[in-house]
Amino acid sequence: MPELAYNGNIEPDIFFAAVERTEEMSRLQSQAEKRKSILIFGPEAIGKTRLLRAFVKTQPLALFVPRVESPREMLLTMFAELRRLAIPGVELPAHPEALSSSGLKGVVQRALDSHPFLLALDHISSPSRVVTGLIKDLNYFDRTPVIFVARTPHMEDIGTLHPMCARNSERLALKEFAPQIALEFARWEARRANLCASNLEETLRSLVDWSKGNPGSIVHMIKMAHFPRYWVGDQIKSHILYLDYRMGRREK
Repeated sequence: MPELAYNGNIEPDIFFAAVERTEEMSRLQSQAEKRKSILIFGPEAIGKTRLLRAFVKTQPLALFVPRVESPREMLLTMFAELRRLAIPGVELPAHPEALSSSGLKGVVQRALDSHPFLLALDHISSPSRVVTGLIKDLNYFDRTPVIFVARTPHMEDIGTLHPMCARNSERLALKEFAPQIALEFARWEARRANLCASNLEETLRSLVDWSKGNPGSIVHMIKMAHFPRYWVGDQIKSHILYLDYRMGRREK
């Protein structure tokens, strides 16, 4: 595992990708260089969004849409991303909200034609035919590659976008961390969360074991560990915490 010690200047997503998801990041980079789309999938809380956000930060021409809802909202988000990037030669109208949806789509398509952008789409949930059609139009045979996420085991939530990721090379499966990597991740998250206890190391080892290396579960249980109900003296009552987690009492 690469050496990268935590400090307050390292963004969580960057640390996560640099230390725990190096192979997956390399795979995404390769697809982007080939101008090919790719689907990220895996169990709940495995870190799909975290990986996508970390990858976007390495791509100067990535347009990130955190939630795919209506076509217009998606286009407005992409427009805002284009404005944020301020790419020379990309001309944008001053008031996109005044444009019709077709006019807004034309502006975005012209921008995509001018530079090698890529789209990063998160939280696609059973897209309508109109949304699916828009994504396919913007992709246009990988003219603009799309990195997107499935959140169900059989990927039914991505609807008719399946043909965009039909080959194995177009799918990236995320798996739980190996035990030692999961423990390092848990230690880092505990430091970042300022979690201190006389039995902290024992607690983290238990959380890693109970979570089976699922990073989202580790993070959530570390957050829960701050609540007074899980403490006796200077020790964390990890078994009670885990039982509450399993029963759905996920403290926020």
